[in-house]
Amino acid sequence: MIRPRISARTLLLGLGAGTMALGLAPALPAALAPAPLAAQSASELDAVVNALRTISTMRADFTQTDRQGNVMAGVMTLKRPGKIRFDYGKDSDFLVISNGKSLYVVDYEVSQVERWPIKNSPLGALFDPERDVKRFGKLIPTGNADVISVEVRDPKKPEFGMINLIFVRNASAPGGWQLTHWVALDAQNHRTRVQLTNQRYGVSVPDSTFTFRDPRRASRRPG
Repeated sequence: MIRPRISARTLLLGLGAGTMALGLAPALPAALAPAPLAAQSASELDAVVNALRTISTMRADFTQTDRQGNVMAGVMTLKRPGKIRFDYGKDSDFLVISNGKSLYVVDYEVSQVERWPIKNSPLGALFDPERDVKRFGKLIPTGNADVISVEVRDPKKPEFGMINLIFVRNASAPGGWQLTHWVALDAQNHRTRVQLTNQRYGVSVPDSTFTFRDPRRASRRPG
């Protein structure tokens, strides 16, 4: 598979850290466009945390676009606690995966594996919303009662960048709010947008989904 070369750290932050600041607000559908001078109540932050915590398993298609317009697509699978997989397709040489303890960026083309402890990962807002969203999140006014925007960043760890999560009201989604996309800005001002579609909840997801073939070894082992 031919794809743009993206550093593991940039990709990792792109998947897990973003912001609406600095004029990088993600585009919303016209019907959901924000109105000026609108305020959102603090209860909406609780609603977002509840929506994320209510998800037991989730599978969604994703499209990832970097600041240069390069696009990568695949399937995201999430399972609590702490498991996630960004699969770029059977012909891809790239994989991002967490087994609940560590987050890995696997590059089969160059036989490289990079690892981060989950607690140090910018994806913490998805893994542990009670800790990260409640502690480091703030609401960004959208002017639309059916859209919630939350910016999450740790001011003591600017190297993790920021994540801006966008939720749209959806009665069929856990907690009544559906995560539709996030926008990423890392410490080097690398911007990445990840759009989710075709979200499915409560699907059967075996733990084997979160294992991978280590390109540094001949045998398969857990991730």
